[in-house]
Amino acid sequence: MDRRTFLAASAGLMTPRIASATTETATVGLLLVGPKTDGGWSQHHHESMQEAIDRFDGRVDMMVQESVPEGADAERALTQMALRGADLIFAASFGYMDPTIAVASRFPDVRFEHATGFKTAPNVAVYNPRFYEGLAVMGHIAGRMTETKKIGIVAPYPIPLVFRGINSIFAHARQQAPDVEMNIVWINTWFDPAREADATRALLEQGADFVLSLTDSTAPLAAIEAHGTGWGFGFTSDMVEYAPYPRLSSVITNWTPYYAERIGALLDGTWTSGNRWDGLAHGMVLVGDFSDAMPPEVRESAGALAADIASGAVHPFTGPLRRQDGSVWLADGAVADDGSLAGMDFLLDGIASPMPR
Repeated sequence: MDRRTFLAASAGLMTPRIASATTETATVGLLLVGPKTDGGWSQHHHESMQEAIDRFDGRVDMMVQESVPEGADAERALTQMALRGADLIFAASFGYMDPTIAVASRFPDVRFEHATGFKTAPNVAVYNPRFYEGLAVMGHIAGRMTETKKIGIVAPYPIPLVFRGINSIFAHARQQAPDVEMNIVWINTWFDPAREADATRALLEQGADFVLSLTDSTAPLAAIEAHGTGWGFGFTSDMVEYAPYPRLSSVITNWTPYYAERIGALLDGTWTSGNRWDGLAHGMVLVGDFSDAMPPEVRESAGALAADIASGAVHPFTGPLRRQDGSVWLADGAVADDGSLAGMDFLLDGIASPMPR
């Protein structure tokens, strides 16, 4: 997706507000791609939604459907939620985007929110965390601490938010270790603990002493722990149960404030469509506590980088940066705009693994 496509998709910010009125009570639906006990993405959404709903003193009921595959199953589940009386439905996976748009067109009086997508409608909003900001800090730590100069990535799907994460990790690791190598195992699923663990073990056996996973479960950290060597990070939830080994820090998505804000807007009649993309500065993305296993100087430099990204003093994607095919993406000193980030579909120069087919 190029910049013009992104701007057109983001035009939902200017769509008219659907007819709305205040209401004393509401029912909120949550659609999850994995089990609500996965220890990562789905569990964190579920817990955050419950925390948000608890703020409304019994005025809001919640319906949850977990482990819903992306595609036709998602469309059926969203339709069922709307028919059962949901007033506002949160669809928490990238692959729910088109099903959400389709169902929303048939239920114009129901509000929908889609996590990590870009398509909006008068009754559909989207919300995205800038994962790549927190992952820049994880890449910095890996680059400072790696001894083998090999970093592994367990990747779900080749979509922009995953490319942004991989490239951010690599760019900041390479700033600290110019000779670092990165290998990627694509598993084509968000949640499959066995495959996540197998991919992690393969990367460790190839010599990686850091493995970062952009999937949904704690299986990669468990695999590192069982292996006995290597380091990792929590992703989307803190996964602090694996500290001080092998978890060194984490990239946490802080959904509760957003969920509370949007439910409150539903109740007071001010809900509108929109396109929210927040990161460290707004608290939608957090960097987890640093493990005592990190050397003090690494904790200090990683904390400084996180603070600089949050303040705007540092942009995670600042040139010079080239694509994997050698073409210039960002000239020296140039920073990536949101349009190019939203449509990212390439790996950076220096990443050893080829683009997935």
